[in-house]
Amino acid sequence: MRAVQAQVRAALDDRPPGPLRVLSLCAGQGRDLLEVLVDHPRRHDVRARLVELDPRNAAIAEATSRAAGLTGVEVLTADASLTDHYRDLAPADLVLVCGVFGNISDEDVERTVDHCAQLCRTGGTVIWTRHRGAPDLVPLICDWFEDRGFTRHWLSAPDAGFGVGAHRFHATPRPLAVGARMFTFVGNPDD
Repeated sequence: MRAVQAQVRAALDDRPPGPLRVLSLCAGQGRDLLEVLVDHPRRHDVRARLVELDPRNAAIAEATSRAAGLTGVEVLTADASLTDHYRDLAPADLVLVCGVFGNISDEDVERTVDHCAQLCRTGGTVIWTRHRGAPDLVPLICDWFEDRGFTRHWLSAPDAGFGVGAHRFHATPRPLAVGARMFTFVGNPDD
């Protein structure tokens, strides 16, 4: 969590002045973003949408956001794999795909990376996670991002016990595919 939060903070710090759009897929309780925004100087610049299917997690994220006075944060209890939930905020300055890649098929990981080139604005950052267990898909995920116009900004060390990556988008975003499903959860207790 700390590695993700450090990259969230860096991504917010690196964006030019003005409004910031943030998308969080499968946001859980939103701690990766909300705990950073609480004391971040750009907190009022952020308009964020956290999409989480579990109503208990979504309620906790909503309560945390309200308690912190984060008026630009919206928590949506919905299926995060559906692109329609992002169409009015994409492309975004920051896209969080944490806790997803270890719970979906390799094909869906690649499809989601492909959609990140629609969800992320030029100069924006995607932060993602994936376990490092066999097979270690992290190097291939990095290749997939780089094949789609992203550059690796930061990657956790292979021996860290987890995989966290931050990729910056340097291409022109493609139009968001409306009505598309990016992935289907298959579950993995290691991520």
